[in-house]
Amino acid sequence: MKNILMVEDDVSIIELVDIHLKDIHCQTTKANNGTDGLRYASKNKYDLIILDIMLPDIDGIEICKRIRAEKNFTPILMLTARSEEIDKIIGLETGADDYLTKPFSIREFIARVKAIIRRSEIDNKEKSISEEVFTCDSLSIDPQKRKVTLSNAKVELTPKEFDLLYLFMSNPGKSYSRENLLNLVWGYEFSGYEHTVNSHINRLRTKIETDLASPKYILTTWGIGYRFTDEIK
Repeated sequence: MKNILMVEDDVSIIELVDIHLKDIHCQTTKANNGTDGLRYASKNKYDLIILDIMLPDIDGIEICKRIRAEKNFTPILMLTARSEEIDKIIGLETGADDYLTKPFSIREFIARVKAIIRRSEIDNKEKSISEEVFTCDSLSIDPQKRKVTLSNAKVELTPKEFDLLYLFMSNPGKSYSRENLLNLVWGYEFSGYEHTVNSHINRLRTKIETDLASPKYILTTWGIGYRFTDEIK
């Protein structure tokens, strides 16, 4: 039985979704405002958080930011009645794992839920297997603890920034296109949002590079994308 937190102020959507989530063996905790949603997310463990952007008190983007700031990496599926591309970009860049625009078909909704839970289970299994700490010069990443240090000082990264750095450091010298990175870190359903990769790379560089004009760790492979250095021993 999977535990899902749904933060949504539309009672009809909550009731409809709840029925279909039960059909796939999911138990739902319901919150119709952001304040209650944040409290539940902080005190309980969930397999997925379904989060509406438009809420009567705290909007979903702010809730997502606060959840991630608490180092809570529970997968988040964001819902919104708005279809502007900027909403999707902001949602993804604040730590959401997927995004669905209302009105949506219940079949697509359940498919997204299943995909996120399945991906999370695979990620957790891979993390439990991988115990190797990767180090390059003064930069180190521990996948078990999800901890990054630079010159022995802890570096605070968002979940996607961490996933990007882990992919790079575990494959030094390998070049990835922006599309490759989007598919590997965000998932194939985000095809077309390669600019999100650029913004994450830029923010990641500001946190680990001392000279942004001449990066030492995350290098640009001209005409392709990015790679992690394999020249520093």
